[in-house]
Amino acid sequence: MKLGVIVPQGVDHEYDGWDPSAAWRRSIEVARHAEELGFESIWLYDHFQTDPTPEDEITFEAFTLLAALGAWTERVRLGHLVLGAGYRNPALVAKMASTLDVVTDGRMELGLGAGWKEDEYLAFGYDFPPTRERLAILGDTLEIVARMFSGTHATFAGKHRLVTDAINVPAGLQKPRIPIVVGGNGPSVTFRLAARHADELNLDGLTPEEVARAIPLVRDRCDEIGRDPDSLRISVHLWGPVIDDEGPIRTRRLAAYRELGVSRVIAQIHASATDLAVLDSFRDDAVAAGAHLS
Repeated sequence: MKLGVIVPQGVDHEYDGWDPSAAWRRSIEVARHAEELGFESIWLYDHFQTDPTPEDEITFEAFTLLAALGAWTERVRLGHLVLGAGYRNPALVAKMASTLDVVTDGRMELGLGAGWKEDEYLAFGYDFPPTRERLAILGDTLEIVARMFSGTHATFAGKHRLVTDAINVPAGLQKPRIPIVVGGNGPSVTFRLAARHADELNLDGLTPEEVARAIPLVRDRCDEIGRDPDSLRISVHLWGPVIDDEGPIRTRRLAAYRELGVSRVIAQIHASATDLAVLDSFRDDAVAAGAHLS
């Protein structure tokens, strides 16, 4: 089991009242310290304003910030947890991810999800369709991204998104492609989309008991299409009480995820914006739980 961490970007009010330049420098410090500690990956959320309440406070845009952090790090893998499929043209997303993979020497992972934050969609001029349609948009997006990552001319006409003979050169450095991570907990649609298109399914905030119940459903979705279930990695995004209790309690929880076969835990640790030492203690507890450092 590997370790990832969410880098502060202001979404959760961690930069309220900060000077923007100081906040940016802190994001660099967190990313670099995580790399020094042996974290395998760093991640950003895809929100344009603070959550849960939108206020006049710092929120750095996800793709721009990730590219900048890539320039300030050398080894850690880079991803979004996760990009809202309704926020950007999927062909452009594939092009941006491919370019970022090249300029970071093959460290990019493309995280995608259906999106959920209605007030943010509407504030920034996006339609917020029903869940079924947002999931269909995610499906079209995954189809297009997979084609764009193939390095050939991409053509696809879905119900909501299309590309026609789109060229994506370079298509990134990683082979056979840039890894695709699908985020979400829905067994009916999201798990099926992950089984069909993704290299990894990220489960959002589930306890070990909930993960244990989800895994057979994920494997069933793979079996439905003849995919080897072991070829789809499962990771978990954690925050709050699940990871805030330092010491033996947290170690036992993390060990439970590892024993279930979770390939990666990605932790949101709010206090990292003001105290880098919280990353050290999380790393130590995770190692005690059997996690692997990079």
